[in-house]
Amino acid sequence: ATLPAVGKGVENLKFRVMISPDNCVGCGLCVVECPGKGGKKALTMEDVHDRIHEAPLADYIFKKTTYKSEFMPTDSIKGSQFLMPYFEVSGACAGCGETPYYRLVSQLFGRDMMIANATGCTSIYCGSAPSTPFVTDKDGEGIAWGNSLFEDNAEYGYGMKVAQEFKANRIVEILTEISETADEATKATIDAYLNIKGNRNEERLVVKELVKVLEKSTHPRAFEVLEMKRDLVSNSVWIVGGDGWAYDIGYGGLDHVIANNLNVNIMILDTEVYSNTGGQSSKSSQAASIAKFAAGGKPTAKKDLGQIAMTYGHVYVASISMGANRMQTIKALKEAEAYEGPSVILAYSPCIEHGIKGGLSNHQVQQKKAVECGYWTLYRFNPNNVEKPLTIDSKEPDFTKFREFVMNETRFNQLPFVNGDQAEFLLAKSEEDAKKRYTRLVKLAA
Repeated sequence: ATLPAVGKGVENLKFRVMISPDNCVGCGLCVVECPGKGGKKALTMEDVHDRIHEAPLADYIFKKTTYKSEFMPTDSIKGSQFLMPYFEVSGACAGCGETPYYRLVSQLFGRDMMIANATGCTSIYCGSAPSTPFVTDKDGEGIAWGNSLFEDNAEYGYGMKVAQEFKANRIVEILTEISETADEATKATIDAYLNIKGNRNEERLVVKELVKVLEKSTHPRAFEVLEMKRDLVSNSVWIVGGDGWAYDIGYGGLDHVIANNLNVNIMILDTEVYSNTGGQSSKSSQAASIAKFAAGGKPTAKKDLGQIAMTYGHVYVASISMGANRMQTIKALKEAEAYEGPSVILAYSPCIEHGIKGGLSNHQVQQKKAVECGYWTLYRFNPNNVEKPLTIDSKEPDFTKFREFVMNETRFNQLPFVNGDQAEFLLAKSEEDAKKRYTRLVKLAA
């Protein structure tokens, strides 16, 4: 149904949740998550053949209606969802726990993003020819994306940032030289740009006029800046990958990058298993979880990458779980991107390999339960807050719910059948590991 839009300034607009029959993968996640009234859900699953006639309408709405993000704060849950996603309709598994993060970060920063993407699930659903989930806006702007093979993705993204900084410094140097002999109007435009360098929103307002001025300039070096005009607005460099890359194969490179105080954003979509290659155990896998190479249950604890990164002191670190706290997810992403230095986002991402009861349509519910029972903790470590950099955003967990949570997933509940002698010991160890992780965080936050 098409309904009147609700909110200040939108009285003359209409609102509709439009489902594309051609693009829906049938995961049911939207049905589970979207609330309704009177005990009824706002959305229901129906046979695609009964709705295929709506495909032209969906196509019209997606292509002809404009995004209206100016009516509400874009750092709110509601407001962020009226921003254009530069990532849509990927080829990921139905109900994937990674793609909601990718879509959200594309809404918040996609226009200016430059992504180094590790090989794994993300590279498959982002970069499989002949299609891509990345789109451009009416101005032809969007995400610049590149894929590196496994172990060197952090270095790959680091190189992108170094190159961007080199070009930014070169632009400043040339513009300063041009300004010295320019007429007053040209000098004013150049100075206006140089005075706000690094502020993307303000840069964008000045750049069009700056390009016009440079195109008219007779200075012999003006063409050098025009050759770099796509770099006149600062880029937001992101390094994205899964836990197999970040915790294992590419950890050495990741550690090297965060040890250097360069402004890059690292988003780790943590499925706690090598998802793309068939479900092998990684250092992110929890004790007692069953995976390939850990068929009897993983005997060791999950590597605490967040607390390792915190020890440097200059790295922004956040642990998020979208289904548990959407506002904290948005806040952490915004803070990480704004932080002038390396930032690491650990995003809990339920996977088909987890074997969640009821399927991945329940993955946001499972994210919420993971935080409630202490399996996953929400926090933000911001070095800018000198007195108290660590904030724990989740309530004190109820560890009595821990066993119920893990037994809702096949990777844990099959343990008594495949390793009956060790099952109780390993499950108890997994719970104890979670308690220790939380206790360490509480001490750090004190």
